[in-house]
Amino acid sequence: MDKLLTLLEDNAQFTYSQLAAMLDETETEIKKRIEDYKQKGVIKGTSTIIDRSKLQNAGVNAIIEIKVTPKAETGFDETAKIVASFDNVDSVYLAASATFDLIAFVRGANIQEVSSFVAKQLSTLDSVVSTATHFVLTEYKKSGISFIDDCNEEQRSMEL
Repeated sequence: MDKLLTLLEDNAQFTYSQLAAMLDETETEIKKRIEDYKQKGVIKGTSTIIDRSKLQNAGVNAIIEIKVTPKAETGFDETAKIVASFDNVDSVYLAASATFDLIAFVRGANIQEVSSFVAKQLSTLDSVVSTATHFVLTEYKKSGISFIDDCNEEQRSMEL
């Protein structure tokens, strides 16, 4: 993968000046390359990693396994597109598994909200055969960022 993309994936807050210095290019060249990547759809956006354990009422995260009956013309793509269109769905992936086909990462205000989403919206899709929902209890690492030191700090403070 292009070194520029690797740097941006690790830290989207690098300035054009910082990237230019790291890659021995001009700021103009860096800006043009980034704009080209955006134009081609390679760069889809930027995001901030939030440690939700530090927030009150941060909601819940769930991983939902989805067994799908693929469509003759579109395979799994049509169902994946529908699942991805729901506001509380963060990510959707096609998986190589004997027990399920799609994996969805879902956020909700609480367990009941996620459960309602699964029961009333996800499970009712024609091509969805079954689902299995796993609620995330603790995030230890997300998008390459470790929360483990923070977890250890919280445990130590609770032990004192």
